Amino acid sequence: MANTAQTAKEQLKNVITQAIKSAIEKESLPNAELPEFIIETPADRKNGDLATNAAMAGAKSFRMAPFKIAQAITENINLENTYFEKCETAGPGFINFFYSPAFYTSVLRDVETEKENFGRTDYGKGKKVMVEFVSANPTGPMHMGNARGGALGDCLAAVLDHAGYSVWREFYVNDAGNQIEKFGCSLEARYLQIFKGDEIIFPEDGYQGADITELAQEYADINGDKLLDVSSEERKQALVDFALPKNISKMQADMAKYRINYDKWFFESELHNSGSVKAVVDLLTEKGLTYENGGALWYKNKEVVTNILKSQGKTDDYIEKLELKDDVLIRQNGNPTYFAADIAYHKNKFDRGFDTCIDVWGADHHGHVMRMKGAMEAIGYDKDKLDVLLMQLVKLVRNGEVVKMSKRTGKAIQLGDLLEEVPVDSARFLFNTREANSQMDFDLDLAVTQDNQNPVYYVQYAHARICSILKALESENIVARICSDEELALLTADEERELIHHISQFENEINSSAKEYDPTKITRYVTQTATLFHKFYNACRVKGEDEKLMQARLTLCLAVKTVIKNILTMFNINCPEQM
Repeated sequence: MANTAQTAKEQLKNVITQAIKSAIEKESLPNAELPEFIIETPADRKNGDLATNAAMAGAKSFRMAPFKIAQAITENINLENTYFEKCETAGPGFINFFYSPAFYTSVLRDVETEKENFGRTDYGKGKKVMVEFVSANPTGPMHMGNARGGALGDCLAAVLDHAGYSVWREFYVNDAGNQIEKFGCSLEARYLQIFKGDEIIFPEDGYQGADITELAQEYADINGDKLLDVSSEERKQALVDFALPKNISKMQADMAKYRINYDKWFFESELHNSGSVKAVVDLLTEKGLTYENGGALWYKNKEVVTNILKSQGKTDDYIEKLELKDDVLIRQNGNPTYFAADIAYHKNKFDRGFDTCIDVWGADHHGHVMRMKGAMEAIGYDKDKLDVLLMQLVKLVRNGEVVKMSKRTGKAIQLGDLLEEVPVDSARFLFNTREANSQMDFDLDLAVTQDNQNPVYYVQYAHARICSILKALESENIVARICSDEELALLTADEERELIHHISQFENEINSSAKEYDPTKITRYVTQTATLFHKFYNACRVKGEDEKLMQARLTLCLAVKTVIKNILTMFNINCPEQM
């Protein structure tokens, strides 16, 4: 996978290292250990395309003023056979380097050669990564947090895939345990109320949503009162067996509509039925990490997490402020808790051979992160292979005001309602414009707007505009062709070079996005790509110029088209050719 920008950096590191060695040989610099230095892009690229702090980094070793070190280095710089044409010193000792035309030509050649694979890297080295996201409770409809988590999780998985990881998407369905018991009690009460009215008291901790009433009514419409004369347990089981598959089917349909396709829908009941939950509780007990109290079995979470924090150098005062507590694994009634099943589930993930497991959770689960990492360490797994991406709340806004109810149903807005009102392209793109750890206002008016105020429309329009340019030229029998290096070297305008330089950073943005688990970097990158293209198009005529320059600019247009298409396709967003 060609990466001209990375190659250029490597060339520069070698050139600077060799220049320092030459300066030492010529006694322009004293004989001392070579300094560790960095190469980075200056804040203002008018000062250079890349810069190094080698002179400042060497001040201590060489016992000289950085500016004099910089002069000694530049006097020995040899840029022959590199992507650079000149260098100069600046400020207290920075050395700035400027790309040669060969760099810009090489970037366009990379896009031309790799086409739909441009942007893919081998950063992940094929390591197996699971991204588990959404995993909504199947006892009710999916909400706005699930909408945001779905877009972030799926696009993160896509970025990791493009960065060279072997990626697995998973949805964990909590179809067992306490919440299903509560689901059954809620359905039972609503079912009995149909026939016995208000004499049936709804459980205080039951699920109050209208969906519960609708499911109970639907069962009654089909089956009548046949559950009135059976035991409560039989009644609840029948209602759950009827309602739960419907809820799960709706979740799967909503995810499919949202263009999210999981490799596996993992059911919690599998863990209970296979004995995995009991096995992990037994394992913790064997390790001396459980105790009985009040008829329940407890896990020594406080002890485990305290030991981990102390090994990290945390003070007693710091640990005390966390107010760590132990957790129940088996309730008094003999039923395992959600936490026990969750430990078994994460053990199952690692047993399947994943190098890293990423969970996308709501910010309200922040206290659960160290508990789960500690539990993994306790049963003999590497806690650092479990990463948790915490996601802040999202608010829906219309006309500048927070919206909580659907105009269509008058009920709380669900993911399904959102996807009926907002184009999927907009939802997926807009939810990826803010980092997971920041709160977000989702503007419903903006999401349905078809103009450049809508970020996804703005990006899609840039792609469509390029298609329109190509089509208009084809109608005049002008077709883009392969350009020579000399022809591509004609692209010297600031707008052209700025755009090509931006394209050169695509692979690095993918790697950075994967490293930081932040797909919003790519959303911002493609938005900037569209901005720079519009800037170039307004400043540089494509048609009507000298034929060689026109063809060079067509090559640039095609490169931008490829980058935009690759990103939108990666994020499962449509890439229209006309708008």
